Amino acid sequence: MSKVYESAHEALAGLLHDGMTIAVGGFGLSGNPTDLIEAVRDSGVRDLTIVSNNMGVDGKGLGILLENKQVRKVLASYVGENKLFAQQYLDGTLEVEFVPQGTLAERLRTGGAGIPGFYTATGVGTPVADGKPTAEFDGRSYVLERGIVADLALVHAHTADREGNLSFRLAARNFNPVIATAGKVTVVDAEIVLDDGFLDPDAVVTPGVFVHRVVRSLPREKDIEQRTVRTRSTENREVA
Repeated sequence: MSKVYESAHEALAGLLHDGMTIAVGGFGLSGNPTDLIEAVRDSGVRDLTIVSNNMGVDGKGLGILLENKQVRKVLASYVGENKLFAQQYLDGTLEVEFVPQGTLAERLRTGGAGIPGFYTATGVGTPVADGKPTAEFDGRSYVLERGIVADLALVHAHTADREGNLSFRLAARNFNPVIATAGKVTVVDAEIVLDDGFLDPDAVVTPGVFVHRVVRSLPREKDIEQRTVRTRSTENREVA
């Protein structure tokens, strides 16, 4: 059976339900599976737990699920660009578990690798470690962190082939590879989906064995979270 679907809505058909945990790739607005996020919004599912590095910004990325009041809990390492997120958290309508960024990546990686937990020194002696088992190794304290296995993983790739092998482009790679392995079901929107042939094995970052469904993402202008520029110098410089 082909893993390639005609639209994001078709690719998510039969996979969404209230109360599920969804892991979503991206870092800020880079590498977001935007088509799939919009399809989740359109489905109307509620009480979601979202695992992602951050929740996008107001009105963009995962921020659209917050606007639609579909999210009950968030596991993230950074949330500073979303005012609605902060408001819902302060109002007590959104539960938040802050996870150090490296720990979040490792929790996703180990979940995908079938490893139930690991010890790390990150967070020891802080609220991050509250309620978690600790142990001492070689005279240093470590906290036990659990691997994350999501009901559904949503991933953005640059190129996919029909077997679901994936490659990513530059910074848009970010959390997408570890999230691709951490879902019981993984759905990918890719900018390029090869009609014939397969990705060069040396170019494959995520093997197709982890991917269940693929859809070609719609062409759109890519959002830039923060545009930083400097004035171009008009001075003539002699080049040696």
